[in-house]
Amino acid sequence: MERIYLDHTATTPLDEQVAGAMQPYFSGTFGNASSIHQFGREAKQALERAREVIARAIGAAEGELFFTSGGTEANNLALFGAVSAARSSVPSPHIITSAARSSVPSPHIITSAAEHHAVLEPVEYLGEHGCKVSVVPVLSDGTVAPASVENLLSDATSLVSVMAANNEVGTLSPVAEIGSLCRKHGALFHCDAVQALGKIPVEVDRWKTDLVSFSAHKIYGPKGIGALYIRKGTPIDPVIRGGGQERGRRPGTENVPLAVGFAKAVDLAMAEMGREQVRLASLRNQLENELRSRFSALIVNGDPANRLSHILSVSFDHSVIPLEGELLVHNMDLEGVAVSSGSACTSGSIQPSHVLLAMGRDSETAKATIRFAFGRGNHEGQISQVVAAVERVVARMRAR
Repeated sequence: MERIYLDHTATTPLDEQVAGAMQPYFSGTFGNASSIHQFGREAKQALERAREVIARAIGAAEGELFFTSGGTEANNLALFGAVSAARSSVPSPHIITSAARSSVPSPHIITSAAEHHAVLEPVEYLGEHGCKVSVVPVLSDGTVAPASVENLLSDATSLVSVMAANNEVGTLSPVAEIGSLCRKHGALFHCDAVQALGKIPVEVDRWKTDLVSFSAHKIYGPKGIGALYIRKGTPIDPVIRGGGQERGRRPGTENVPLAVGFAKAVDLAMAEMGREQVRLASLRNQLENELRSRFSALIVNGDPANRLSHILSVSFDHSVIPLEGELLVHNMDLEGVAVSSGSACTSGSIQPSHVLLAMGRDSETAKATIRFAFGRGNHEGQISQVVAAVERVVARMRAR
């Protein structure tokens, strides 16, 4: 039985060319990029070449890109760093009177109900520690309406965080419109573009973003490295302290091999982005049409006209086909097809996706969801096997 991997939104296999580009920097060119001798200079040169490649791909200057350990850290640095800087821009409470202290405004943060947990949880934490938090609802297709953001924006808003492409349903956000609204009100705009990089053009100037998060392992690069774009002049404090690396924004010895691999993965993704997205959209559409023709209770999640090419999220209407959501993914795996539910798995129990709940799905239907995420290793000949696997799984579960 051929095993089929359809979970490329969770992670992707390391590209052989990426592995080859990284190899010399694990042992041969091993210097610390902060050292001033030749070993260090060689490592520094490789690090800065990698930074240049990634910055160029998003329309940024080299000095605006900062390496992190991944997308989660990039999001945390953006959120905590921006809020810390906003708080430090007002007089210290140690040098103002208690009466004046009570008048110092708390930072106001706006985010959407469909963000990744790497944004929602830091925002929740900030809300518990003095920030005012507003959560924008999403439409039934997962779209964040700019008007909903505008209704919450004020001159007191410090930061807005809206993702570019949803990791569960693939819906694309109107980030350029939201960015324009943020500029109008003087608020910083952070965008989680972890799922967008290499899939759609990322244009930090057109999007009017101040902070953008990325990760390498979503585009056939290594795990353990990401980046944060910080527009020149954007006030942001470091979250980690203890060194001057990454111009003081992200201390810690830079991981040169992973940075080189990240850059190579970006280079490859940019070169084939147009062709690959057409190919993946064709595979996604074939699978969607086949599933629609077989299951009348099938619900396709996301915006059908404005979504990533490789993601297909489908739910089974619980009022028509009552399926146990926890078993869907496990049974698909037994059939040789690796997929995701699009839900958070906690203590072995699949919880209903917060994204699907925000889109209006009921809890049981949200649990009965499969997310198919295509990638470079998938091809048309696999579609029939996947469809047959879904049919067998659904039939088996209904017979229980």
